[in-house]
Amino acid sequence: MTDAPPLAEAPPRRRARTTGSLSRRMILIAAAWIGVLLFGGGFALDRVLSAAVTRNFDDNLSYVMRSLLVSAYIDPDGEVAFSRDATADQRFLEPNSGLYWQISAPGRSVREAFPSRSLWDRRLAFGSAHDDRSIHIYNSNQFPDEKLRVVERDAQLPGSNVHWRFQVAQSRDGLDSQIAVLRRTLVRSFLLLGLGLIALAALQTFYGLWPLRRVREEIARMRAGQSNRVSSAMPIEVAPMVEELNALIEHNERQAEEARRHAGNLAHALKTPLTVIMNAATAHADDLADTVIREARTMRRQVDHHLARARAVGRRGSAHSRAEVWPSLESVERAVGRLYRHVRIDVTGPKDLQVHIERQDLDEMLGNLIENAAKYGGGSVFVTVGANAGFVEFLIEDDGTGIPEEDRVRIFDRGVRLDTGKPGTGLGMAIVRDVAEIYGGTVSLEESEDLGGLLVRLRLPAAN
Repeated sequence: MTDAPPLAEAPPRRRARTTGSLSRRMILIAAAWIGVLLFGGGFALDRVLSAAVTRNFDDNLSYVMRSLLVSAYIDPDGEVAFSRDATADQRFLEPNSGLYWQISAPGRSVREAFPSRSLWDRRLAFGSAHDDRSIHIYNSNQFPDEKLRVVERDAQLPGSNVHWRFQVAQSRDGLDSQIAVLRRTLVRSFLLLGLGLIALAALQTFYGLWPLRRVREEIARMRAGQSNRVSSAMPIEVAPMVEELNALIEHNERQAEEARRHAGNLAHALKTPLTVIMNAATAHADDLADTVIREARTMRRQVDHHLARARAVGRRGSAHSRAEVWPSLESVERAVGRLYRHVRIDVTGPKDLQVHIERQDLDEMLGNLIENAAKYGGGSVFVTVGANAGFVEFLIEDDGTGIPEEDRVRIFDRGVRLDTGKPGTGLGMAIVRDVAEIYGGTVSLEESEDLGGLLVRLRLPAAN
C-alpha cells in the first residue's frame, strides 16, 4: 500500500503594508491639541487669578497706607504722631508679626525712622533714588528670613517742610501660599480635564472607526463563502466606500462569469471541428487533408474571435484605460492606405478627443471598420469623429453598394460574410460589436446620405 502524497500547504497570506494605527494617530493628535489648549488656557488663567490675588493683597496694604497718611501729623516735639488710632491692628504691636509700617525722612538714618513695634530691632530700607509721590509697590528680600511686599509713598505732613517716606510692608508668605494653592488647584483640575478629554477622544475614535471593523468582518465572511456582498447598514461616510466595494465585487463576478462563458463558448465551438477531424482520421478518409485544413480554419476563426473578446474584457477593468482618438485614426489610415492604394480616405474632426478604452482595442475596431469600407467601397472612405453626450462618435462612410436593411443585423454574427468573393473570416464586425459593448459602447449600420454606401456609427465612452 503506497503512502498518499502529502497535501500542498496553502501559501501564507501576504500581510498588507501599513503606515501605523489610524486610531493611535487620531488619539495622539487629539491629545497634543488638548494639551496645547489646556496649557495655554491654564497659563492665561494662572496669570489672571494670580494677578487678582496679588491686587487684593496690595489693596489691603494700600488701605493701611492711606489710613496712615490721613491721620499722621508732626507733634510739638517734631515727631510723627497720629490723630487717630490708624495702627490699631494687633499685628503692628507684635514683634516680627509679618505686618509693619515705617515713616522715614531724608537726611535721617534708618535708625532715626519712626517704625511700628512689630519691626522690633529691624528697619525697612529706603532710598532717595526715586520720588514716590504716588503709591509704589514692590517685592523686597531685605530680611533674610522673610520676603516682603512693600507699599511706599512720599508725603508732606502739615507743619513740616520735608517729604516723609511712608512704608507699609507685609510678609509674602500668605500671598505666596494663596498663589500656590491656586496653582495646585489649576494643575489638578486641568490635568483631570485633559485626561477626561483624551479619554473622550479615544472613545470617539474607537466608536467612530467601528464601522470599518464591521466592513472587515463582512469581507472576511465573503472570503469564507458565507456571503457575496457587504449588506450591513453603514454610516453615511462609509456607505460610498461600501458601494464601491460591492460594485468592484460585482464587476469581478461579471468578468469571471464572462470568462467562464467565453471558455464554454470556445470549447463548444471547437468541439464540432475536432469531432469532424477525428471522424475523418478514424475512417481514413481520402479528403482528410482538405478536411483538416477546412476545420482548422474554422477553429482559428473561433480562437481569434474569443481571444479578442477575452483581451477586451480583461482590459476593461482598468480605471485608467484611455486612448487618444486622432493618433489611432492616423495609424489605421496609414495601414489601410498601404493595403488599398487606390482608395482615398478622408478623416475630419477634433484632434483632442480621448476614449475610455485601451489603444489596442480602439485600433482593432477602427481597423476592421475602415478596412471593410476600403475593401467593399468604390474607392472613397470618409471618417468623421466628434463628441456627443459623453461619447465619442465615429462615422465611417463609403461609396459602395451598401448593405440591405434586412442584413444589417445578421452581419454582426460570427462567420457571416455577404460578399464571399473577397478574402476574409467573417469575424471583423462581430469583434467590433463585442468589444464596443464590453466598454459600454454601441455600433450600428445605416445608409450614407453623402456617399450613397454604408455608414457605420460607432459610439465609445469619452475619457475627457
